[in-house]
Amino acid sequence: MVTFISNSPAETEAIGRQFAKDVDVGSILALQGELGSGKTQFSKGLVAGLGSTTTATSPTFTIVHEYPGGRLPVYHFDFFRLEDLQSVGRLGLDDYFFGDGVAVVEWADRFPEFIPEQARWISFEIQSENRRAITSK
Repeated sequence: MVTFISNSPAETEAIGRQFAKDVDVGSILALQGELGSGKTQFSKGLVAGLGSTTTATSPTFTIVHEYPGGRLPVYHFDFFRLEDLQSVGRLGLDDYFFGDGVAVVEWADRFPEFIPEQARWISFEIQSENRRAITSK
């Protein structure tokens, strides 16, 4: 277990860029933490760190965003608005999780039964207005 401390959104993004160096085809990052804890900022850094020229945004309303064009494609999910197991099941997650890129799932803890065993869980904790603890298990 490793914990990073971020004191700003830019630092959270930089931590995501660091993580980009350690992901490969089939990597799955399961993100958990309350609203505003830095999950999307981290994802922005990860996408940029993999070389995509598209700026990552929260997929809250679209459920998934795809970011091609970098070292690896990124499939960025947000389970926040999904209400039941059937909704998650219809996403065809296996195609993304076991495909040609990296999957990042925000709010993964809402439906952990859909997250593969080999996923790397990353927790985001708000410690103050700007300070976040980011723990990778």
